[in-house]
Amino acid sequence: MILVTTPTVPGKTIKETLGLVRGNTIRARHIGHDIKAAYRNLIGGEVVEYTKLMAESREQAIDRMVAAAEGLGANAIVSMRFTTSVIMGGAAELLAYGTAVVIG
Repeated sequence: MILVTTPTVPGKTIKETLGLVRGNTIRARHIGHDIKAAYRNLIGGEVVEYTKLMAESREQAIDRMVAAAEGLGANAIVSMRFTTSVIMGGAAELLAYGTAVVIG
């Protein structure tokens, strides 16, 4: 599966547009990570616990979006984007979306 943030795939022709595909995940913070993060906030530096949580969330959302595109018969996703939203205190949604296409 080819994923691009551009509306076309360089060197390829879009033969068919199959429609919007998306994948999302909602993750909550972990109390142990919150304690470590609060400590890092005092001394400075990257909050690696949250960096890891967000990286895992992005990968899961992408995997779900790709599965949706494959279900439609796509071999590429163009105009791919991410968005996030807070669901409640301590929980956030990460959404990956794009247009499923067949390229040749």
